[in-house]
Amino acid sequence: MTLAGREIIVRRTRDHRRAEEWALVLEAEGLAPRLLHTSSGWIISVPSQHLERAATELWAYESENRATEAEEDHPWPGRAPFYTGLGVAAGLLAFFFFAAWTQESVRWIEHGNASADWILRGQLWRTVTALTLHADFPHVASNAVALVFFLTAVCRSLGPGFGAAMVLGVGALGNLFNAWFHGFDHHSVGASTAVFGALGLLGAIGVVERQRLGIQGRRAWIPLAAGVAILAMLGTGGPRVDLWAHFWGFGAGAGAGICAALFVERPETAPVQLRIGVAAAAAVVLCWIVALA
Repeated sequence: MTLAGREIIVRRTRDHRRAEEWALVLEAEGLAPRLLHTSSGWIISVPSQHLERAATELWAYESENRATEAEEDHPWPGRAPFYTGLGVAAGLLAFFFFAAWTQESVRWIEHGNASADWILRGQLWRTVTALTLHADFPHVASNAVALVFFLTAVCRSLGPGFGAAMVLGVGALGNLFNAWFHGFDHHSVGASTAVFGALGLLGAIGVVERQRLGIQGRRAWIPLAAGVAILAMLGTGGPRVDLWAHFWGFGAGAGAGICAALFVERPETAPVQLRIGVAAAAAVVLCWIVALA
């Protein structure tokens, strides 16, 4: 893979200390390495004419110090992000059928919808509970399918737990913005705010990563432009579509994605990611406990 035209990536890792070690090794050999951080980890690049020598020096260094290869550092080498997206989608479907089965005894929509009036009066838990409610099966099915793709993509970039927590957070933030925008007499349900929040996250993270790789101008903004195009195609049509909820979800995701890519270090270990994911799931349960109290 080439970088900035005349440079080639020689190694990548998620371990910052290992990346710095590699850079020091190559600097000692006078190979002018460049160390860059992207949403997928740290990369080491060298001028193309030094590629073979750089690879040889790093191989010798690792052999001498019995270091493992960078790929072995990946805490989610397989399908953890996909299983996260699939699990969240299955959870939405399971809750839809459970709510339909118990609707005579529990007024789920009444307790948990994103009522602008009640949210602005302080019932902020509704911004979360509304993401789990759906008016009918086509509604929940379409959101479940979308989350399998979009949430999986976010989790591949940020990690399964952190990615899921971010999507939940921007979905809730989108509902809050939507309530503030409408001000009163507005009710909504559905995970689509989080779906388009995930899309905004992907676009913003893609822009920051492309700029870090030396891509400037209009080409750097292609991921966000693609997200806007998908929002226009999927988020503006159909019966009973809350266009503004989709817009605010996308906007919240784009803003959070830029902040995450620029200022937040991705948690690198699987246990930390698991704890973040469990905390996100617990937050949903807690919001429902408060809503039904």
